[in-house]
Amino acid sequence: MRLYLALILLLAGPGSARAGDLAVSVRTTAGRPVADAVVMVRPQAGVPRGPIRFPWPYRMAQKSMQFAPFVLIAPVGADVSFPNLDLVLHHVYSFSSAKTFELKLYGHDETRNVHFDKPGVVAVGCNIHDGMVGFIRVVDTPYAAKTDAAGEAVIHDLPAGAAAVIVWHPYLKAPRNEAARDVTLTAAALRLNVAADLRTPPMRRGGY
Repeated sequence: MRLYLALILLLAGPGSARAGDLAVSVRTTAGRPVADAVVMVRPQAGVPRGPIRFPWPYRMAQKSMQFAPFVLIAPVGADVSFPNLDLVLHHVYSFSSAKTFELKLYGHDETRNVHFDKPGVVAVGCNIHDGMVGFIRVVDTPYAAKTDAAGEAVIHDLPAGAAAVIVWHPYLKAPRNEAARDVTLTAAALRLNVAADLRTPPMRRGGY
């Protein structure tokens, strides 16, 4: 396994992230940006009580014979919708330990919903179209974000103190496809640079 994490402390100031923010950049060992990496922060003092809510929709569509998005972050307790936007039937399923489910054949503009009650990784497939694959990372922390096409993610308003930062990607060469780093969060902004060694996916996506 080759995974390198570099932590850089930045003074908050004009043009930088706000105090209490963590900016993460994930790139391959060849320097290419890695999209769809999930970054999670677990403060040693614990997370706020109550339901976790994120601003994006809890939705994994079937579109153009793929799952969209390829990786979805959903909190524990979320209901995720699976709309079929294609003109063909799909049969969506998962055998993952975090959630096993089966959505039998349904067609265009039909939607099914699944409740996710346990944290973990849920690999999603279609029983008819083997080339369709997606992932749902069910999280039990409100401090989570996904890298964009530039390999960048920012998590805002983190509490000061010791914390673990976990970076996960479905093709990361690491145990459970993730790597963790202990950090100390302060009132200054932090930047974490991650060089990730990725294995070649079954069907090449995003130029990895």
